[in-house]
Amino acid sequence: MSISSRFSVGIHILTLIEINKDGTSTSEFIAGSVNTNPAVIRKIMGMLKNAGLVNVRPGVPGAELAKKLSDVTLFDVYHAVNVVQEKELFTVHDNPNPECPVGRNIQKTIEPLLTTAQLAMEKVLKSLTLEDVVKDIETKENIC
Repeated sequence: MSISSRFSVGIHILTLIEINKDGTSTSEFIAGSVNTNPAVIRKIMGMLKNAGLVNVRPGVPGAELAKKLSDVTLFDVYHAVNVVQEKELFTVHDNPNPECPVGRNIQKTIEPLLTTAQLAMEKVLKSLTLEDVVKDIETKENIC
């Protein structure tokens, strides 16, 4: 299992909108970069819009960032696209055998460990911004 690709696609969308800020970032244009269907892009764009991260207007092609790059953390994107519910990144299998000492205790033992791991990951995401992503891409492409 892995985290929904909506997270990386959300970062891709926002980064492309910034790098293409002098052009028109339509769902078709973005879908070409992501290599997916424009309907997928529109769905994720709707989530990003609801979170206040992008501005899109019905009937007007293109999108723009609603906030400065430095004000958007990767956690904001993670949260906007509903990757997981709070403290539910990891799930523990249901119904382990209560007759087994491991089965009887595994959930109570590993759930707090997994919650700690999720909170640590989210802390890192809160420390990284879209500006970090854009700068790294610009450096790699020499478009600074």
